[in-house]
Amino acid sequence: MQTDKPASELAPLADSLNLVLADSYALMSLTHLAHWNVEGPGFFALHTAFQTQYEELFTAIDEIAERIRSMGAYATGGLNTHAAAAGISEFAAPLKQEDYVRALLSANEKLVKDAVCARDLAGENNDPETQDLMTERITLHQKTIWMLGSFLKS
Repeated sequence: MQTDKPASELAPLADSLNLVLADSYALMSLTHLAHWNVEGPGFFALHTAFQTQYEELFTAIDEIAERIRSMGAYATGGLNTHAAAAGISEFAAPLKQEDYVRALLSANEKLVKDAVCARDLAGENNDPETQDLMTERITLHQKTIWMLGSFLKS
């Protein structure tokens, strides 16, 4: 990242990105859980969709963490750390397929909210690369929200 600002001035942005990182990690774990355990008439479609989503999240997590490091900050890690930071409600199997979808829909909405905050902070810090990364994440999760919501329509 090219900036005249020291890492200490970028700490709020790094903290915001670490929240998006925690959200993404929590969502990846929950999506993987849903992938393993979903049942019912929508099994094949949901099983495949959930796999696509958790695999994409795995790649995104690495990109977000590397962006944090490029700012001179450290990426957070650990299941407990990410779960506590994300504040995304966990669920346990078995659930009805619609309940998996509702829970993942809610988690994606929370992630979008936090990514918007990170994007806006990046703009305030004249960091278009981080803005681009967050815009990409927002766009993908908005599409996921639309798809999950569409599944729930009767």
